[in-house]
Amino acid sequence: MKLLTLLKDLPSHTLTGSPQVKISHLECDSRRILPGSCYIALKGTRADGHEFIPEAIRRGACAVVAEMPCTQEAREAGVSWVEVNDSRLAVSLMGAAWNGRPSRHMTMIGVTGTNGKTTTAYIAHSLLKQSWLRAGLIGTIAYDNGEEITPSTHTTPGPLELEHLLKEMYENGCRGVSMEVSSHALDQERVAGINFNVGIFTNLTQDHLDYHHTMENYFQAKAKLFEQMAQDTKSRRKPVAVINIDDAYGRRLAEMFSGRMTVKTYGSALGADFRMLVHHATAKGSEYELEYKGKSYLVRVPLIGKFNMYNSLAALAAVICAGIPVRDAIANLQNIPQVPGRLELFTHPGGAQIFIDYAHTPDALENVCKTLKELCSRRLITVFGCGGDRDRGKRPLMGAAAARLSDACIVTSDNPRSEEPLSIISQIAAGMPEGRYAIIPDRARAIATAIEQARLGDIVLIAGKGHENYQELSTGRIDFSDAKEVRRNMFIKEREEFPQA
Repeated sequence: MKLLTLLKDLPSHTLTGSPQVKISHLECDSRRILPGSCYIALKGTRADGHEFIPEAIRRGACAVVAEMPCTQEAREAGVSWVEVNDSRLAVSLMGAAWNGRPSRHMTMIGVTGTNGKTTTAYIAHSLLKQSWLRAGLIGTIAYDNGEEITPSTHTTPGPLELEHLLKEMYENGCRGVSMEVSSHALDQERVAGINFNVGIFTNLTQDHLDYHHTMENYFQAKAKLFEQMAQDTKSRRKPVAVINIDDAYGRRLAEMFSGRMTVKTYGSALGADFRMLVHHATAKGSEYELEYKGKSYLVRVPLIGKFNMYNSLAALAAVICAGIPVRDAIANLQNIPQVPGRLELFTHPGGAQIFIDYAHTPDALENVCKTLKELCSRRLITVFGCGGDRDRGKRPLMGAAAARLSDACIVTSDNPRSEEPLSIISQIAAGMPEGRYAIIPDRARAIATAIEQARLGDIVLIAGKGHENYQELSTGRIDFSDAKEVRRNMFIKEREEFPQA
């Protein structure tokens, strides 16, 4: 592909050298440059790709994209040089062009917000797949390219990987894609090359302030998805924003974009386009009345908790806006799969119920505890921790939420990373009353203790890591799965209680 073709969608840029040079690869890592590659220099948090431009040229790069003027070395080597204001924006747009702009040929649903992204994207993917047979999924747990499902590496991959994945989906016959869109991805322009048809905003509560610093910055990062959609003139259909107006930030977002694009709202608030009225939850699922366009529908979903009613409502609204008939979407909701690590239930032979959930923000932990407390006939035992090298301000808030809503708490390690586990735990405990918690830093032992203490009628919640199959320590990653620990301890306890079985 010629460099000129790759630059077609780029905003203002300065080209030095030939636009006709033929590009064999696009690459952001100088170590992977091959002769004929175009090297795109990115500024990272640990290293600046501009420092590796000489290495890229020595390895055979025939073109360079950078946030600086052409160097003498590049001129002498006959390298085509593209000076841009934002290399991250450039790599996303060039990655889309390189892969044939696949998002323009499929119905793209993007899900952003603090809590509920994974479940909402999972539900939307299931609904698309049931109606259209093949649909793609990109999210925290897995990628589905229409042919195979693989474990994910990031919630939202880097732009080159992302566009290649979308190309695979299109070539595999996917008509639509449901994908999580993280605030980091939006801030870093990873999805700038994607034409979204439907954008979902779930909610905004405290998280990632280690990165965004303030809630306003965090909100503005989320709003970039809808700003991108509002400015999109290349999509096959007019984009639609699906926004939760029971959330204060959602109401603000709806006001910001009303008049600039089609905005459809959801929630229980009066005036919501997709309005949830009477609702009821059991240990096996939820049901609610949906009011849409003057008609009422009974909606049943095999997921527990009011927050999952919101997640299902968001997904329902999105696929309806994408063209799936209302009654088909509602009927298919009953067939959605269990989302791994999202209120995933393990029933102990002794009668206790054990739930694993990814809740790792104060709001998410509070919602999960409230849901389980309503279903609990005896005690709610909560095992949780907080990740290291991340937003420290949420630690005492999570401790306070767990202590307020649980009958017993075990504070343990999550992914401590480079931090000392006991230091993290002490910050969590600062929000908890004395005598309302136990400290067991070893997560495996904490889980074992909770299961050992559980009796008939108790519910054990193991929160924070959900589907993850690893634990990040100062020494690196180790294999670790909450689900495996639960199964192992359930087996041990069953053998103790029923030795002849």
